[in-house]
Amino acid sequence: MHVFFKLASVLLLIYIAYCGMLFILQRQVLFPRYMIENTPQENAPAPGFEPAFLQTGSGKVELWYMPPVSILSGKPSAVVIFAHGNGELIDFWPEELRNFTKLGVGVLLVEYPGYGRSEGSPSQKSITDAFVSAYDFITAKKEVDPSRIILLGRSVGGGAVCALAKKRPSAALILMSTFTSVKSFAPKYFVPGFLMRDPFDNLEAVRTYSGPVLIIHGEHDEIIPFSHGITLSKAARNSKMIAYACGLYDCPPDPHIFWRDVEYFLKQSGII
Repeated sequence: MHVFFKLASVLLLIYIAYCGMLFILQRQVLFPRYMIENTPQENAPAPGFEPAFLQTGSGKVELWYMPPVSILSGKPSAVVIFAHGNGELIDFWPEELRNFTKLGVGVLLVEYPGYGRSEGSPSQKSITDAFVSAYDFITAKKEVDPSRIILLGRSVGGGAVCALAKKRPSAALILMSTFTSVKSFAPKYFVPGFLMRDPFDNLEAVRTYSGPVLIIHGEHDEIIPFSHGITLSKAARNSKMIAYACGLYDCPPDPHIFWRDVEYFLKQSGII
């Protein structure tokens, strides 16, 4: 019996040490910004983008804004606020998102604190603060219609826009390959959920969101299981779910079908 308790005590100490290590290192796993290759050192936005830096509580954060190709009848335009995945930069997305401008929708790319040329360190709080500041910046422009703001997030970016949706009003929410919450992954690492420092409770955000929600998820996603997309879609009050035969890194598999689906959603929602 003495040997049993001694062994149990050793295992408990090992487990506590493991939990402590995960608690300390989890942000390096959730935000692997140091693993991104060829991080640009100079501010060099893509052609047609208007760069800006906003002062936030964690330092200066970079934004790129691309106006729509044409503004119909001189009226203020809708704008997409985009949040990328955890292993990406805003530099990777201009050409992918340029189609929005052809639909008469502007695009605002917001860099995470500590990523690219932005200062600070990433966390749920610092990212939320950055996106709230970016929202206030873009809606203050006279050529932007604040009643037609679209929030679009991919992977961990879904957490960023869901957090923003709880702070500021928007016309629609689009989540691509997004998880229900960071806490939902805790059992995978054999730790209690309360140790997750950046919970990003997206499930709670979509439950309380009053506007239309579009959920896009790959059926073969091995990183963020397809079941997360289904759960988010069922929780939303007004949702549409689109499933593609792909994983996380090749979603969407066909850009033409993707843009057709997005355009249809925005038209059905009365945004364009």
